Amino acid sequence: MAEAGRVRAVLFDLDGTLVDTAPDLIDTLNTLRHCRGLPPMEAHLLRPQASHGTQGLIRLGLGVGADHPDFPGLRSEFLDIYQANLSRRSRLFPEMGQVLEVLEGRGLAWGVVTNKPAFLTEPLLDQLGLGHRAACVVSGDTCARNKPHPEPVLHACRHMTIAPGDCIYVGDAARDVEAARAAGMPALVALYGYLGETDQPAEWGASGFIRSPLGLMDWLNQA
Repeated sequence: MAEAGRVRAVLFDLDGTLVDTAPDLIDTLNTLRHCRGLPPMEAHLLRPQASHGTQGLIRLGLGVGADHPDFPGLRSEFLDIYQANLSRRSRLFPEMGQVLEVLEGRGLAWGVVTNKPAFLTEPLLDQLGLGHRAACVVSGDTCARNKPHPEPVLHACRHMTIAPGDCIYVGDAARDVEAARAAGMPALVALYGYLGETDQPAEWGASGFIRSPLGLMDWLNQA
């Protein structure tokens, strides 16, 4: 495991860690509800599901699970609406812009490892002016297996030619910590992300916890 003083790169989960994508995801779900004559759901109820993608949002917002025959059509409709509104309200989390500038100023690489599919990940990062700055972008369909399998994390390390032990992963879900640990990489839990009431991050085996993006800099400064 890397110690804070020897970290050469930082890998971020996307939704709920690097970018606050929940507003556009929630708007998309509520558009589906509106089309079906249903009132909008309050954001605080849907926000914790934003890290779990389309499946979690449709299950909570429309009561349709992935095994339901209506799910494929709902998922397709959701993605069409969302793709057209990727960055309408999505923004870097407060302080994250400063964090990225500091990392770049120190010569530390940073990248994205997400389960979001590439056809959504790459345009979103480009629209936010981040695509050309990231040292690597690994989407949910880049590798044969996605998180919690370690392969996407290891793929990012190979792309950057940096050993896993010299990187750190920051995410807001148990699968993020599991993937990083399996790759031999320490992980920090972004407590400002999309954690639900039943999540128990203290039980995930993370190397640490940050309550805001600037907490990452405090961790890196420990040496």
